[in-house]
Amino acid sequence: MIEPFTMGYTAIGGLGIFILGMKYLSDSLQSLSGGLIRKAISSVTSNRFLAVLVGLVVTCFVQSSSITTVMVVGLANAGLMGLTQAIGVILGANIGTTITGWILAVKVGKYGLLLIAIGIFPMLFSKNDRISASAKVMVSLGLIFFGLEIMSDSFKPLRSDEGFMNLMLTLDAQSLLSILGCVAIGCCMTMIIQSSSAMLGITIALALTGAIPLYTAVALVMGENIGTTITAQFAAIGGSVSARRAAMAHTVFNVLGVFIIITIFSTYVNMIERFVPGLSSFVDAEGNRPYIAAHIAMAHTFFNVTATIVMLPFLNYLAKLVSKIVPEKAGAEKGAFKYIGAPGTMPVAMGVSMVYEELKRMQECVHETLINAEKFLQRDHKGRDRIYRKVKALEDKTDVMQHEITTFTVTLMRSGGGSVEQSDRAYSYVRAADELESIADYAASLCSYMKRLDKHELDYSEEGWKDLRNFHSEVFAFFNQVCQAFNNGDVSSTRKIYDEATRLNDLADEVRKAHLDRMKEGSCEALPALTFSDMAVALRRIKNHTVNLHEAIFHEIPAIT
Repeated sequence: MIEPFTMGYTAIGGLGIFILGMKYLSDSLQSLSGGLIRKAISSVTSNRFLAVLVGLVVTCFVQSSSITTVMVVGLANAGLMGLTQAIGVILGANIGTTITGWILAVKVGKYGLLLIAIGIFPMLFSKNDRISASAKVMVSLGLIFFGLEIMSDSFKPLRSDEGFMNLMLTLDAQSLLSILGCVAIGCCMTMIIQSSSAMLGITIALALTGAIPLYTAVALVMGENIGTTITAQFAAIGGSVSARRAAMAHTVFNVLGVFIIITIFSTYVNMIERFVPGLSSFVDAEGNRPYIAAHIAMAHTFFNVTATIVMLPFLNYLAKLVSKIVPEKAGAEKGAFKYIGAPGTMPVAMGVSMVYEELKRMQECVHETLINAEKFLQRDHKGRDRIYRKVKALEDKTDVMQHEITTFTVTLMRSGGGSVEQSDRAYSYVRAADELESIADYAASLCSYMKRLDKHELDYSEEGWKDLRNFHSEVFAFFNQVCQAFNNGDVSSTRKIYDEATRLNDLADEVRKAHLDRMKEGSCEALPALTFSDMAVALRRIKNHTVNLHEAIFHEIPAIT
């Protein structure tokens, strides 16, 4: 006699332990990966094979294809990844997520509590981050196996329940209608749970107890492949056309692959049955089916690997197809700065990497602001009003970018899961964004002071203009030096940068002294003298914030005074 309430809360409790284990596993593997995820993301080029490999490796570390595809949608939306690159990474993510099935196929459920017992104390009390993360992997696997064991035990009464077995006879995946029904159930359940790994765990738990046969399990897994694409679709809502196309490519690829398998479903399942050792229908002394999990894992892996290999030569055609499905609207902004998806849906390592890439874009924006400010200092330069408007627009853009980076990073780090090193780096990027925004503000102020001169038809001596332009040129070169060290990760440049900052301080004092001498001589009147001081102070502030920018990026380097 089945007690629905008892079975329900036991199954849900087991699923909760299973999901918690998957989350811990993802967090701990990210901590152990160090900079691997960031390097992998930055290595993606137009090479489609490398893109697939990156998607596979990253997904193996985060244990969720949904997380990887959400990250890809975010990078595509920010203009950091092309559509073909994004599709390649998504195909790799589809392969990487199959490792979950093989983890579940390892029949060590009874050792779940042992793994937790071994790992829990080093995880909680070790002061060494790597030891703690390694112990967390052990605890995570223990939770996964223990959760799966609880779910399997809770489902055992179903194999003797007449009503459930009659339902399974209807959904035996032996006819086209039955196959489509199983696919639809797997798809809908995955959309609800928002985790194909969790749904795969439920499927394997049901299959292990004999509640569902291999045919039904494989059909459910096919549906889960479609259902997992909904996460990326949600992430792309309101995003750029590139983001929506990347999400659509994931859906189209998985849907096409599943429907191709449906046309040869019986042949496909029979091939898996012959290929994997042990009959999936074999029942042990405890009434369980010990070999069926490996069959399900193989069906999942073979499908994704084969579909990816077949699709690789046709990536450009898939890109063209999704470009037609998601056309570009007239007047739409390309490459707009906008993060997509709640930061809590992605791993900290990926979120920090996205902030790093956007910080580099913000740096380029500030670089352009300083270039235009230098042009504005040339009083004989044509189109000065246009240059002024551009500087103000760039300054407004950096305000938005700084706000978005700060909001995104704070939300990301509050979601938890990051290591101390990741947290330090993330908040150093927040400080760097603040320094970049301040540099853009002072560049805009510099132009505003120039507008004051124009309004009152005031001027400086040739020596005064020469001092200002030379000081701006030196500060701009210093900014480029710091940015080059940032882009190259050149921590060894710190001493040179501080020496250069000291030299610029001396230069600022020389400019100020020369200005005071001109005032004493009477060659500079009160209002232009005040404006000159304001402009010199703005340039000095730009230099100071540039030093702070270097300190923020290389936060482990103490300030050199």
